[in-house]
Amino acid sequence: MLSLIIITGLLAFASGTPCNRPAEGSNSELLLSLNKNLLCSLGTQEGLPNPSVHLALRLSDTHNLVKESEHLNKLKNDLHNDIQNSLSNSQSVVGLLALYTLALKSSCYDLTTITFTVGDKSESLLTHLKTQMEQEKDHIAFSHRPLTNYYQYSLGVLALCASSIRVNNHVSNKLIKAVEHQRFRHGDSESIDTYAMAGMALQCVKDSGSHAHNAAELDTALSTIKLKLLASRRADGHLGNEFSTGLAVQALMAMGSPAAEYATSMEAMRTGARSNTYHNPMAISQVLPALHQKSYLTVKSKECLNEDDTLVLEPVDPVVVLPSETKVNVMVEVVMSSGAAADYSVDVPKGGSLLEALELLKGKDVGFTFEKESSLWGPYLSAVNGEQARQSDRRYWHLSSDDTGLSQGVSDYKIEVAQKIKIENKTY
Repeated sequence: MLSLIIITGLLAFASGTPCNRPAEGSNSELLLSLNKNLLCSLGTQEGLPNPSVHLALRLSDTHNLVKESEHLNKLKNDLHNDIQNSLSNSQSVVGLLALYTLALKSSCYDLTTITFTVGDKSESLLTHLKTQMEQEKDHIAFSHRPLTNYYQYSLGVLALCASSIRVNNHVSNKLIKAVEHQRFRHGDSESIDTYAMAGMALQCVKDSGSHAHNAAELDTALSTIKLKLLASRRADGHLGNEFSTGLAVQALMAMGSPAAEYATSMEAMRTGARSNTYHNPMAISQVLPALHQKSYLTVKSKECLNEDDTLVLEPVDPVVVLPSETKVNVMVEVVMSSGAAADYSVDVPKGGSLLEALELLKGKDVGFTFEKESSLWGPYLSAVNGEQARQSDRRYWHLSSDDTGLSQGVSDYKIEVAQKIKIENKTY
């Protein structure tokens, strides 16, 4: 995961929002609770509507069709306009374009009616997605990597295939070769999220029969992906980490793995949900389909008929919690791309987020500054102490606590004990 609420220590912060209902009870009650939390997030999300959230709601067994329809309209207006602006500026947005496609497809929307106008030319959503995938493929040909990354590339393959569009063999071959040469890495570790998305994409290609002339290589790639996913299982059952398990289980399901191979991972997700690990809507949106024993590949054959429209949100009052009077010390080390380092120290309320801690440090006027940008997962650091970490340069700000990489973003990671946070400008 890279892949805006600023609160100071003097302000109260809400830890129990109306969208954070406890996930308790039986497995069916747990699913219903997660469904409600995700549905509730539609009314509290900041920024653009999230196509991943819409996709997960549409893959669930119970629905609130009125709220889902309202969110679909927001996607077709707000997200659509944002993507069109990106296309007009010649930006690579294949991942967002693919998720938008899958979200529309999950609502059985006629994709041929969705168009983007760039300059004086109006073309369909799927035409733009195919064009972006060709550009990504061409970039791989001379640089061995896409313009964006292989996660987004895989999403693009999946979205085209799930929309019954024949995927160019040269496009799918690039993904097969990337699996063969183990190019799915983020920083120093393998990206389980990317292997999972590639697994769903290539399984869709196999099921479509469009890669029959090179079936052996495709089967080998799918076998490799399955082995990678299973080998990433931790002792607690999670695959990779808590936030990659949802997609990994989806991929194993899509690839036809027997339920016994991911049973412990299903239970790990249920345990994580009951302990409120998945409070970020994006995290819920990847876990929920798996817990419903569905994958993104399900979208291809989805029919929007006789749907259960019984999902209702009961009003829940937010629980406002004052900042803890207990303070913990956080040491912050910033390592620039040149290797130059700077150290800082700040005392923060116990239980606050890393983002709040960085805001407090910034407010001390000791030379520490940062800028953030929004993403589907929430805010992320884009600049620290005046230095950018741009995707176009293959750089990002890597966060770690006491030398262990963080699997959560700056607004989700909580400071419970004294620790050293390292913020390092790294390549990927």
